Amino acid sequence: MALDTSTKKMFQQMAAVWKPMHRSTLEETRALGKAFVQRMGPAPPMRRIEDHSIAVKDGFITMRVLVPQQPARAVMVYYHGSGWVVSSIDEYETIGRKLAERTSCAVVLVGYRLAPEHTYPTAVDDCYAGLEWVASRLGAIADRGDVPLIVAGDSAGGTLAAVMAIRSRDRDGPRIALQVLVYPATDGSFEWASCKDPENQVMFPFEDLVWCWDHYVPDPTRRAEVEASPLRCSDLSGLPPAVVLTAEHDVLRDEGEAYAGKMVAAGVPVDFKRHGGQIHGFFTFLNLPGSEAGFQQVVKAVRACIVGHSKALAAKQIS
Repeated sequence: MALDTSTKKMFQQMAAVWKPMHRSTLEETRALGKAFVQRMGPAPPMRRIEDHSIAVKDGFITMRVLVPQQPARAVMVYYHGSGWVVSSIDEYETIGRKLAERTSCAVVLVGYRLAPEHTYPTAVDDCYAGLEWVASRLGAIADRGDVPLIVAGDSAGGTLAAVMAIRSRDRDGPRIALQVLVYPATDGSFEWASCKDPENQVMFPFEDLVWCWDHYVPDPTRRAEVEASPLRCSDLSGLPPAVVLTAEHDVLRDEGEAYAGKMVAAGVPVDFKRHGGQIHGFFTFLNLPGSEAGFQQVVKAVRACIVGHSKALAAKQIS
């Protein structure tokens, strides 16, 4: 399928200022990331917004709690994307607010520390500390009793969300009801056909992918570790149900779909969709039709998770 018309038009408008990451300085790349926020439009109002600083190994991270106007029926821990190197919870607040409004979830953004200042596994450890912090405060965050806990993220954040599901299972950690993985990076080998397909080099070319991994996991021998490349996990059974979104024209398409397939083979329920005509990052282009289609998939799955959780609670009370 050809590139989505709206996305193509947006990219043409940005061509004068857009510069690939691998041709930019770190400062230039982070500044460009902030410029994307201006294209997201107004953020929905929240009933409550709170920032919390929590202690992690060798430092602190910020947790931003976004509680929607309507009663929160679940809590979603969201890990932002941008290659483990760029972006912040400030830049993802509009996305978090929209997710909160559309899913009736309290959304918690995790301000994990970025590479290259903090290389792997710092982001993983920060994200897990954030997840444990949220899990211990579900009732206070949602302003109600037993609610399901969801992990979610896009791109590098999708990777981190997948790793959180594996680590929580293996460490008998927080009970996760659903994992939402939006075009996740799952394998640092660069061996996938989608990586170098000429049609997939629009927004996030192969060289940018390598640049991100070089900053995040500078030691190539560690990229095969499960908490860097979750596709390398030998056993995915027992993981929570998953929602997986991939983009047709994305260097990460094949590895994301391989991860979805491997979860299915392990008996994990997976709601998978390849979004035709879309490029890497489409989920965060909030004013475009492609983003809305992605949101609809996520919203539907989250609502089903909430309904299933409510039914399970009711059955437990009856018994």
